[in-house]
Amino acid sequence: MSVEPVAAGPDDGTRSSDTPKTEAPLAPGGGRPGWSALRPLVLRLHFCAGVLVAPFLLVAAVTGLLYAGSVQAEKIVYDHELRVPVGESELPLSRQIAAAREAHPEGDISAVRPSPEAGATTRVLLSGVKGIDAERTLAVFVDPYTGKVRGALEQYGTSGALPLRTWIDDLHRNLHLGDTGRLYSELAASWLWVITGGGLVLWIARRRKATAKRKLRAIALPDRSATGRRRAMSFHGSVGVWAALGLFFLSATGLTWSTYAGANVTDLRAALGQATPAVSSAVGGEHAGHGSMEGMDMGGSGGRGGASADVGIDAVLKAARAKGLDNPVEIVPPTGSGAAYTVSQIQRSWPEKQDAAAVDPATGQVTDVVRFADYPLLAKLSRWGIDAHMGSLFGLPNQIALAALALALIFLIVWGYRMWWQRGRAGAFGRPIPRGAWRQAPPYALALLVVVIGVLGYYLPLLGIPLAAFLVIDIALGRLTQWREKRAQPVDG
Repeated sequence: MSVEPVAAGPDDGTRSSDTPKTEAPLAPGGGRPGWSALRPLVLRLHFCAGVLVAPFLLVAAVTGLLYAGSVQAEKIVYDHELRVPVGESELPLSRQIAAAREAHPEGDISAVRPSPEAGATTRVLLSGVKGIDAERTLAVFVDPYTGKVRGALEQYGTSGALPLRTWIDDLHRNLHLGDTGRLYSELAASWLWVITGGGLVLWIARRRKATAKRKLRAIALPDRSATGRRRAMSFHGSVGVWAALGLFFLSATGLTWSTYAGANVTDLRAALGQATPAVSSAVGGEHAGHGSMEGMDMGGSGGRGGASADVGIDAVLKAARAKGLDNPVEIVPPTGSGAAYTVSQIQRSWPEKQDAAAVDPATGQVTDVVRFADYPLLAKLSRWGIDAHMGSLFGLPNQIALAALALALIFLIVWGYRMWWQRGRAGAFGRPIPRGAWRQAPPYALALLVVVIGVLGYYLPLLGIPLAAFLVIDIALGRLTQWREKRAQPVDG
């Protein structure tokens, strides 16, 4: 949930006071003194963080909504390159590669993705092509039945994103501003779970005095009979409850590949022995390839131009198939002397296929195998989480769920700002929640807050640093206000 805090006590939609209703003092030993003291602090944090971060969240939600539909759009826009009529039998992979190189002799072959299913084209990926960004490759699409080249497009990343999806992905991730732009998405992901958690606690706490049945209904369903600000708050709170788990998920998975928090997560996983394992491509000896398929005979009859003998890519694929690496796979040529081919499964839908094997180019023997089933738990969770965040883990249902979450977040932000507007007078936004809430919090809570801010500042810098800055500025403004009020007071004479 975002932006607007919920005020204590009932709200008939007409109350315009900017100050939350004060809860009655509790008798010694009774009531909920802990929450009574912490509520103003949570309320102010939820409000201020929501107001300041909501624009970033809105951009992330809108671009995320676009990305949720990009996978299906890509299949429609690039149907000519991706699909072909099913033929009787496929040509050897080496002949398909030769056809691609005849049409596009520029650059070097960096990888090959054989046709993953009947009617799908083979992709020959070229790196170092003039006019193509170094982080991207030129994908040449080949009809596996006829060897005819269907076209060539830029491809980005291991997900195989083509230009349309890549453009939307860059918009969502960094607004097409490079590494600097990535700070916006990391800021949004860092604060999303805080705003969601604060709003969830505030909304549920409003219903703590109701019976269990009425409490559940009041929490989960909006009050359609309400009007004005109370109606907006009802929809804001109930939709936030339904979306909360998904928003927590988007926040956590978004942070795993962010610039600063992502690096800290990677380091922490490595320290815990939970890093993603990689297949070893070292085979030893001087007979291994020369770092590119250009110096190898794709048919396996010996090297060209003095290059060392190579069993050929067809034999490499056959060896990997024998180890259970079925479609879809990507074959990467040796990266230098003493290196092997690597064949990796690239299916990101459930169940995931992420096994990998190394194949000696001289003998065609598999020298190493890594199974996804043997990944450490955190490595598996990271893989599943990222793929679900990108909408590929469960296919179309996954994409629909992401679109629903994006729409929910957009509406939560709109309702939040609307409530802020409705709190004001004469067509103006209401004043923020008053400062000074931290003074009402117990000392142990403040001490814990300092520790939490320190930890978050290290692991999630775009959460911890802005939070610390906000507290410093807020305290300074409070001191300045007190000083001005003191100077304005008349002096007794």
